[in-house]
Amino acid sequence: MKKKPPATKNIALVLSSGGARGLAHIGVIDELTERGYNITSIAGSSMGALVGGLYATNNLEKFRGWIITLDKMDIFNLIDFTLSSQGFIKGEKIFHKMQELKMIPDINIEDLSIKYVAIATDIIKNEEVIFDSGNLHSAIRASISIPNVFTPIEHSDGILVDGGVLNPLPIDRVSRAKNDILIAVDLNSLVPYIKPILPKKKVNEVLHSEKTAKLIKRWDKFFSSHHKEIVEKPVNKKLKLSYFDILARSVQLMQSKLSMQTIETYPPDVLVSISKYSCSVFEFYKGEEMIAYGREACKKALGEAGL
Repeated sequence: MKKKPPATKNIALVLSSGGARGLAHIGVIDELTERGYNITSIAGSSMGALVGGLYATNNLEKFRGWIITLDKMDIFNLIDFTLSSQGFIKGEKIFHKMQELKMIPDINIEDLSIKYVAIATDIIKNEEVIFDSGNLHSAIRASISIPNVFTPIEHSDGILVDGGVLNPLPIDRVSRAKNDILIAVDLNSLVPYIKPILPKKKVNEVLHSEKTAKLIKRWDKFFSSHHKEIVEKPVNKKLKLSYFDILARSVQLMQSKLSMQTIETYPPDVLVSISKYSCSVFEFYKGEEMIAYGREACKKALGEAGL
């Protein structure tokens, strides 16, 4: 017998890690709020912590308006490369820009209007770190520290990296009232990617200098996803993966398995599955596509749950 859907409109929302795929979280939230659901609590890991924090501070619309305008060169300019042995991106430049645009206010988690939890991982103490109080900005910065990419954060005699290392889908950490609908968004799902149909719009041709064009080409080679090629040509021995692609794929596979285990242990009322093949970690210039994809995936999941 099919499980009867809950009658309540209150939602405990869990947002997973997954880099730029996390922009799909915005589409999910759009669909939920437009249907009249009330998000009463959020638990997020990595990009889930960022999007959840933006929603909890009523700054998600401001972030959306900014992120969908960015192209490859804009993203490249927001990356502060470093020669540190702990990671090749400081991660401060993009946060400085977000603070400049007043997206992440100087506020403590306990003062937010909804219950919020961000997850990070202490690789010295070998344990999960739960931020349910203290400075919001610090919690988000710790949660998104992808190992070997973003430089880690020192914290209480430990070193913090991405929450997705131990808990990419923190269903067990969300605060849930008795009748809340538990909805989890998994950005690392091993399902096929169906690209959403976007409205056609005029594309302005941007002329770059020769130096800039070379930088963009290197960006594509180093950071962009090769999922499509591998899915279509799984035995193509000539296909070469970059250092970052190998690293990202290894982390994604680990997170996919961890998420599957979490879902089996703590089954949500609604599971929104976002394909790990949809985009790579740094393809933030695909904002409109990922947001639309998140909305479609949410519609599908709600329909399957009878909501």
